[in-house]
Amino acid sequence: MTLSSKRLLLVISGGIAAYKALDLIRRFRERGASVRVVMTRSATEFVTPLSAGALAGEPAYTDLFDAKTEFDVGHIRLARECDLVVVAPATANLMARMAGGHADDLASTVLLATDRPVLVAPAMNPVMWAAPATQRNVARLAADGVTMVGPNAGEMAERNEAGVGRMAEPLEIVAAAEALLATRDPAGRPLAGRTMLVTSGPTHEPIDPVRYIANRSSGKQGHAIARAAAAAGAAVTLVSGPVTLPDPPGVSVVHVESAREMLAAVEAALPVDVAVFAAAVADWRVASAGDQKIKKGAAGAPQLALVENPDILATVSKRTAGRPPLVVGFAAETQNVVTNAREKLARKGCDWIVANDVSADSGIAGGVMGGDSNSVHVVTADGVDSWPAQSKEEVARALVARIAAALKERT
Repeated sequence: MTLSSKRLLLVISGGIAAYKALDLIRRFRERGASVRVVMTRSATEFVTPLSAGALAGEPAYTDLFDAKTEFDVGHIRLARECDLVVVAPATANLMARMAGGHADDLASTVLLATDRPVLVAPAMNPVMWAAPATQRNVARLAADGVTMVGPNAGEMAERNEAGVGRMAEPLEIVAAAEALLATRDPAGRPLAGRTMLVTSGPTHEPIDPVRYIANRSSGKQGHAIARAAAAAGAAVTLVSGPVTLPDPPGVSVVHVESAREMLAAVEAALPVDVAVFAAAVADWRVASAGDQKIKKGAAGAPQLALVENPDILATVSKRTAGRPPLVVGFAAETQNVVTNAREKLARKGCDWIVANDVSADSGIAGGVMGGDSNSVHVVTADGVDSWPAQSKEEVARALVARIAAALKERT
């Protein structure tokens, strides 16, 4: 794993999102990283140094002039004795101080003194994020080589406030950290020089201007695969249906709505070395979508004539020219999961099928579709490999590792 044995310095600044930093520490450590924590004075108003230190496994640092740590220029050690500096949350104030080169407390001094890669997760009110001063600072930090993850759109802590400004979720920050470190570690980039296409999310098939046919796919698994592939060094094109997820960092994203749009985007992205079709494409669409909203009437519910959508997986798998060397499909089943997956493998003509049980009896807390966990069976012509329930991020990393190994065997 990219974070195994890595030394991370986490800078927590003052904002309501600071509580997420505690979960972030846990996520980093469960992946084998060691974590040191630096907290601004305002951060301690939201979470305690005791809590952060207990999760990190060593005391949190808060004071630039701490006699116990600064006798040997401790801020320089903090800045240099790490592989990556992560700032989460990064407030508008701290980002402004970073952009201006200020060094008036421990956090800003460490950030100015470090020569390690820096990953920043902004978190602030949407108006503050959109402010010209903040955007100037963002541009300055990007020009200085700072990498950013987020912010995301959503509800704010303030009542009736929503927009772009929410801190990225801990697993998104973990994925961004893995991707950033992987670019600096050739051994951790088994897909370097490879190209990959990933589809993700549902498709929306219009009934009229306000209604559509869809499914419950969240896109979390497909987006996780795209992130993992990019972290492994691949040049990734992600064709995404309508989702509420942020675009994965370092990935070329094409946003589509319908199955026909997705097929066109997929064909435009070829040729590639690997194609992974994780999207839950709607099987049918309305034969003739209404130009105007269909109104209720005395005749009752309208009769909708359905026609089949193009089969994207089969279309690519059965290409005579430009077929990817490795084509991986997904199968969301509610019964006879492996049996149906084997039949789909033969019918579609792909190389692998990743099958999962999306029924209410799957045993996955919160359900597979829309949830954060998955339990899959990788079905190939050689047999079935059943994986235990794990997070979708872990499924993605394991699948990408298997893809890398398969490609290596063929060269």
